[in-house]
Amino acid sequence: MELFKIENCKKSFDGLGILKGISLTVNKGEVVSVIGPSGSGKSTFLRCACMLETMDGGSLVYNGKYAAREEDGHIVYAKGNELKEIRKTFGLVFQNFNLFPHYSVLKNITEPLMLAGKDKKQAEEKAMDMLSKLGLSDKAKEYPCNLSGGQQQRVSIARALALEPQILFFDEPTSALDPELTGEVLKVIRDLAAMHMTMIIVTHEMSFARDVSDRMIFMEHGVIRAEGTPAELFSSEDERLKAFMGRLSGDT
Repeated sequence: MELFKIENCKKSFDGLGILKGISLTVNKGEVVSVIGPSGSGKSTFLRCACMLETMDGGSLVYNGKYAAREEDGHIVYAKGNELKEIRKTFGLVFQNFNLFPHYSVLKNITEPLMLAGKDKKQAEEKAMDMLSKLGLSDKAKEYPCNLSGGQQQRVSIARALALEPQILFFDEPTSALDPELTGEVLKVIRDLAAMHMTMIIVTHEMSFARDVSDRMIFMEHGVIRAEGTPAELFSSEDERLKAFMGRLSGDT
């Protein structure tokens, strides 16, 4: 079942083309990792997919419903309740956590739930359930500043999951973490993959991407240069891809 599709996505900043026609389809239950060097357009692609950036061209579809499409040379986005329903389809986990520092861990999760229509009791029950699943139930009354980076990122994952999205986007979920804290966040994502959560993950963790992904996308200079299973990309004879993969996986 096709859950997400972006076609011919283009995006420029100040006349500089960052995305030059990105197309990707993701089916329900798939895990797709997006890799590539800095400046290749990975995060811009993710922001366009989540409608945090406006595309300059192309189309964006969730569950067969157009979030954005090109009409007469202009991008037209869904509006009103239609857009609201589409936004419920996905969640985004940022690399820098994006928790509210003046809210407790519990309130960081309950606030979006209440905005989505749950009453306070329902929101708190859901939040505590998610915190329990991520091993953070004892941190509910803490503030983000009292948590490690790994714990903060797990709270941000709990917040995203509490809204019950059909697809989760991760933007370099471990890049802001010390190496010793990376493992606890990657374990959570591995567990989600084992439960067949649909995910698109921008990451530089090559061995993790190889283990968890159904497909990997290699982006460079605003285009998808290679796409395939982890086995196909890791055995590729493309010299540029071999150099990139080997350097980040520690093989060269």
